[in-house]
Amino acid sequence: MARFIFITGGVVSSLGKGLASAALGALLQARGFTVRLRKLDPYLNVDPGTMSPFEHGEVFVTDDGAETDLDLGHYERFTGVAARMTDSVSSGRIYSSVLEKERRGDYLGKTIQVIPHVTNEIKDFIRIGEDEVDFMLCEIGGTVGDIEGLPFFEAIRQFSQEKPRGQCIFMHLTLLPFVKASGELKTKPTQHSVKELRSIGIAPDILVCRSEGPIPAKEREKLALFCNVRPDSVIAAQDLASIYEAPLAYHREGMDQAVLDAFQISPTPKPDLSAWEDVADRIANPEGEVRVAIVGKYTQLEDAYKSIAEALTHGGIANRVKVKAEWIDAEIFEREDPAPYLEGFDAILVPGGFGERGTEGKIKAAEFARTRKVPYLGICLGMQMAVIEAARNLADLSDAGSEEFDHEAGKKRFTPVVYHLKEWVQGNAKVKRKLTDAKGGTMRLGAYDAVLKAGSKVAEAYGTLNIEERHRHRYEVDIKYREALEAKGLRFSGMSPDGRLPEIVEVEDHPWFIGVQFHPELKSKPLEPHPLFRDFVRAAKENSRLV
Repeated sequence: MARFIFITGGVVSSLGKGLASAALGALLQARGFTVRLRKLDPYLNVDPGTMSPFEHGEVFVTDDGAETDLDLGHYERFTGVAARMTDSVSSGRIYSSVLEKERRGDYLGKTIQVIPHVTNEIKDFIRIGEDEVDFMLCEIGGTVGDIEGLPFFEAIRQFSQEKPRGQCIFMHLTLLPFVKASGELKTKPTQHSVKELRSIGIAPDILVCRSEGPIPAKEREKLALFCNVRPDSVIAAQDLASIYEAPLAYHREGMDQAVLDAFQISPTPKPDLSAWEDVADRIANPEGEVRVAIVGKYTQLEDAYKSIAEALTHGGIANRVKVKAEWIDAEIFEREDPAPYLEGFDAILVPGGFGERGTEGKIKAAEFARTRKVPYLGICLGMQMAVIEAARNLADLSDAGSEEFDHEAGKKRFTPVVYHLKEWVQGNAKVKRKLTDAKGGTMRLGAYDAVLKAGSKVAEAYGTLNIEERHRHRYEVDIKYREALEAKGLRFSGMSPDGRLPEIVEVEDHPWFIGVQFHPELKSKPLEPHPLFRDFVRAAKENSRLV
């Protein structure tokens, strides 16, 4: 049966709970244990699928089609354990489930209350798959004291009491601010945060303190005394040059040992961190630098493209170069010539997105990359814009566009080279969708197979003709334009197994120009860079004449 580690946060949000959880998972794996990581989010949305990227950053998609928090991306990247639908839950999903049971009469006429009904539902979620791994790491979103988070804190308090003694521990992440005027590192916010946590019945076993620099011995002893933890369980989480240094940094601080000590696991197996040492070395000692322009529409918030930024880093690790990603708002190109903005870059990436805003700018970026022979990677909407650009400028379809934009505008303006996907095959079943369907969870979501064309650049990158990748879209390139586009050099090099849905396009007379309907960034890891990002960065490296 799994041991449970509950990770909570205090003082302020966005301190790096997800990263700390992921790094701890990697450290436990390095010692030979199996792990699974979960995220419990207190917001009332059922999932982040319908939330704006400006609100919540990117939506991470699992193989089984769940739209989840971006922290699950960190979990996968650091541990290599594929996330599942059962690894992410929100208050919205919990309350929906409780209310459905009430409507069915499952509670036999009882008054439905937060305790015990909502807390029991949360505990049932935490128990899923508890016999599959050695350690279950459960991160609670938000900060202690948030009103919507109280049912989750109460649920994990109850859960720890119901389990045998020594089966659950609590790790609390806080901020140690440095007050420049007095030159002091302040422990009071952490003390107050722990006091808040203890007032709801949870006593932390380990304190992870985010700070700009090391924690002096005096402050460490003060935190241990006033927060009632052992001095060696006060872990400093300092700012790092790269997030991939986190496993090594936390190991040096003794986090994994503190966890094993809290569970009274002895003797403890020694960790093998050689793979992480290699990653850190490749990041710290690159043999050059490449500049990649990311032409997107959510560029004001880099978390909107979190997995893409990380996958580019992984491509850099594979090629031993530093990837300098620079974000350019696609809307600029709707007003100005893209050439002055893009001329200095070694490669161009156009990511996914929804809606018409900025799409004409993305089309211009694709045209620049195609005509100037600059390596190009188009993801989801980025592939669709590359197809529209080729249809307009190569295949004489001057009004080529997407049904998505016509639907948004409420009038027909384009020849729909990209159309609303109404049915597709998922496993052995046929899925059907209408435009009027509710937005949440109605896209082509999760892992689907694709068949690659022998001799294509993508087949060369993957080293196989059969792949499986994660999707998140409701519009698709129309196969009926394939012949006209292929006659002009845009090869359809990847298709769904039934041959109906284009998955990959590439320009034949080009060093490296690939568009994919899926999201390869979701499966890239520092220890296993995705083949497309590896080869994309390699093409950028060659374009920069570093080799």
